Amino acid sequence: MKIKIIITGTTGMVGEGVLKECLTHPDVEKVLVINRKTCGITHPKLNEIIHNDFFDLSPIKDKLIDFNACFFCLGISSVGKKEDEYFRITYTLTMHMAEMLSQINHDMTFCYISGAGTDSTEKGRINWARVKGKTENDLMKLPFKKVFAFRPGFLHPSPDLKNIHGYYLLFRILYPVFRLLLPKFVSTLKELGLAMINSVIRGYEKQVLEVRDIIELAKR
Repeated sequence: MKIKIIITGTTGMVGEGVLKECLTHPDVEKVLVINRKTCGITHPKLNEIIHNDFFDLSPIKDKLIDFNACFFCLGISSVGKKEDEYFRITYTLTMHMAEMLSQINHDMTFCYISGAGTDSTEKGRINWARVKGKTENDLMKLPFKKVFAFRPGFLHPSPDLKNIHGYYLLFRILYPVFRLLLPKFVSTLKELGLAMINSVIRGYEKQVLEVRDIIELAKR
């Protein structure tokens, strides 16, 4: 099975890491990234669209047809954000793009980067966890071929990435210890990328993948 993937968020650490795995994977035929600014990467498999308004995708809609996977890595931290602003970016923007893609690519597998601790009940006290839970739940109601929500914890980035957060540079030193003592919360960014690719090719028995599921699926 050859995969044709749309990826968002490739100017961030997670998106860049996932993109790297896609470009080197033999079963990935082509990749389209959509960004507000260039990701600065060139590759024979890669095309890039610079588009400023993710709430209005109509100008680029025709370029998003004939893809069988979307890896949605776009997101923001809730730190310092008002609840309505976080909801608008995390839920409204995601659903806007997903709804359109589900209409024009019926054979698409949609992979959403969520987070460890997400609240599937949508009733907990933590706002970001409720919003992520609602986003997961409503994505799974759309008419995609498959929808998977990936909930990574601490991600160990590849050393050659450009968009590594400063605090990851510190914690990267402690990764072997974290992996040994906290296996439920620690994986590599490479494992996340491979798990997303394998979810399209082989599927998975769960729609919501915690860290241990990500590690398991990356090996298949």
